[in-house]
Amino acid sequence: MQSSSNHLWQKLQELFHSDSLWVEISIIIGIMFIALLTARLIISYLSSHRFSQDKSPSGHFIVEQIRLPISVSIVLFTLAHIFTLTNFSDSQLLLTHDVFRSIDILVWGQFFYRSSRFYLKRLSEINAQGSIIKPQTLPLLENISAVIIILFIVYLLFITWEIDMTAWLASAGIIGIAVGFAAKDTVANLLSGVFILADSPYKIGDYIVIDSGERGKVTHIGLRSTRILTRDDLEVNIPNAIIANGKIVNESGGRDVKSRIRVPVGVAYGSDIDLVSKVLVEVAQQEPEVCKDPEPRTRFRQFGASSLDFELLIWINDPEIRGRVKHSLNFAIYKRFAQENIEIPFSQHDVYIKSLPENVELTPEEIAKIAGLGINTPQPPVAK
Repeated sequence: MQSSSNHLWQKLQELFHSDSLWVEISIIIGIMFIALLTARLIISYLSSHRFSQDKSPSGHFIVEQIRLPISVSIVLFTLAHIFTLTNFSDSQLLLTHDVFRSIDILVWGQFFYRSSRFYLKRLSEINAQGSIIKPQTLPLLENISAVIIILFIVYLLFITWEIDMTAWLASAGIIGIAVGFAAKDTVANLLSGVFILADSPYKIGDYIVIDSGERGKVTHIGLRSTRILTRDDLEVNIPNAIIANGKIVNESGGRDVKSRIRVPVGVAYGSDIDLVSKVLVEVAQQEPEVCKDPEPRTRFRQFGASSLDFELLIWINDPEIRGRVKHSLNFAIYKRFAQENIEIPFSQHDVYIKSLPENVELTPEEIAKIAGLGINTPQPPVAK
């Protein structure tokens, strides 16, 4: 046991070629512990006083997360300085320093990765007006920040180990061009998805109408496609490139969620237009799902070919109930017009027969059949 201890001591003396180096190493280690203790005290003070969890959650997170990389950097710097005092060769010292530097880069890279995710999540919760950092765009931005940080870490590691990046960059460029040509439609959808998430022309839960006529509630916004649920309970999957290059009507957009419905109504010429306007407004006011503010109103639009064309304008709180409210209003308007003797015009045709052959008499049903009006009347049974 004693011989092995003496052998270890001899090896250490060979490594540290002078006994006086032990004093210097002890001093360096002492300074390291003092630096670690000082850093710990400063971080603890900042965490509990300057950046407490209640007052400044963001500052508290950064102060707590930076504790590990600072401690690792102090220890690695001390070890690197100690190794320079040994009789290692220059190549061995260079290898040791590269290893320490690589460890330091990885530790600080992890710190920046966690910090970026934390700040992106905090900013998405704030959801400021006009900001591209929103709950919908959070996964995309987290992935982009992670890729950027990883690429920067790899770049620093390549520099540390003196690896030529020219060949790697050239290979990545060639691969990127090949992938771009092979999957141009997918790339177009992905880029369109990024622009949609950044621009936010609609959000999950909005009712939209696209150029092809589909109307429904947005249920999912992805990088490749957007899914909407129609009123027929059918889910339509639309590529983002089509949406990005077309016109989108967002019925839930604007300054308010409320939307206006136009109900066209035609009445016969000669009707009391004041009574018509009054009846339409009263019918709308009695409908429970019609907004009281703004109030319902009517507009006399034009003199039609066979009717006086009115339009009832009402507001609803949710675009989803548009069809149901319009159905209810049409029912109520028809019944109320019948009570008020307001005539709703319909297509009528007058047939004038200029002349008939002599001794020929036609019944009205036969005349209608000749005119092509398709009027059929039941015929009496033939006696047997």
